[in-house]
Amino acid sequence: MIPYEGWDREYQENRETYLELFDRFMSQTSYENADFFENSIAEYTGRKYAVSVASATDALYFSLLAHGVGPGDEVLVTDFSWISTSSCISMVGATPVFCDIDIDSYHISIDSIKRMYSPRVKALIYTHLFGNMTDTAEIEQFCKQNNIALIEDAAQSLGSSLNGRKAGTIGDSSSFSFNTNKVIAGINGGGVYLTDNNRDAEYVKKLRRHGKDKDFELLGYNSRMYTLNAEIIHLRMQSMLENQKKRQDIAQQYVESLSGTPLVLQKLYAGLDHNYHKFVIRCEDKETRKKLKNILSASIHYETALSDNSMYDLRHIKKDECKNAKLAADTVLSLPIHAWLKQNEISTIIKNICAFYNT
Repeated sequence: MIPYEGWDREYQENRETYLELFDRFMSQTSYENADFFENSIAEYTGRKYAVSVASATDALYFSLLAHGVGPGDEVLVTDFSWISTSSCISMVGATPVFCDIDIDSYHISIDSIKRMYSPRVKALIYTHLFGNMTDTAEIEQFCKQNNIALIEDAAQSLGSSLNGRKAGTIGDSSSFSFNTNKVIAGINGGGVYLTDNNRDAEYVKKLRRHGKDKDFELLGYNSRMYTLNAEIIHLRMQSMLENQKKRQDIAQQYVESLSGTPLVLQKLYAGLDHNYHKFVIRCEDKETRKKLKNILSASIHYETALSDNSMYDLRHIKKDECKNAKLAADTVLSLPIHAWLKQNEISTIIKNICAFYNT
């Protein structure tokens, strides 16, 4: 069985380093501060402030709170992503407004955004799905013209950039995820909230620690990142770009080998430095995807459009027709792509796909 993720292999390669880190960490008299990690993320992205939290879900939720989004407000959001992208909207009591996607990139469609806009829209959550990045200039301009907070869901795109502009630097606020399936994983997940606004950063710092400043001045949450987790993430970031290059090399093999099949690959912009969090193929139909999945070590991301989940009552959401989101949910498949895949495993995946299509 070809592993879909490779962190166990990464650990075996670096076992002594991890043991030394753990011994150093446990020998400390105090370890409740992750400032070193926040400083490194801020420095990497060029953002002024980075606030570590328990998850990227919390980071998105806190972003909405920092922008004053609540009951009576609407938030534009893609209909094709992981549930956190939209559930955070419901958590603050606002109305999710589900927009369709561009079928080539799987990113939220500007045409759908314009169709679904109303004066009640206070924020837009923009997701760089699968680590891909696309030109956001028109969406950014639309948000400025309509006084809409642009919240960047960069959970999957750490390391990606487009024409030198890094993921995590585009929105009024943004977030990264360190869940176990990300290009940099923590041992128990984790997330980070980024902004250039000092007031918002200080507000989120209070929120993550039960609202504490001099005393408990507002209703907050227990959403701090454990320091050992921050140490692990910080260590793994040292080899992030090296491992990204390995994933890019694997992706190139996939592209070259699968070009003769009926599969559709994700559209990529010129000037993109892709982290390849996922390598996504689109099958002809749902049944073909099922057959391919059964013979490959592949996963489905995501088999249900967000608005079709049973948690949503259609009376409390707004939704575009979202035909492309439904098509993607029925047909996309993610191939293994991590830095510890072996060449014979990559060849086996390609061979099985080509044999399936007799190419």
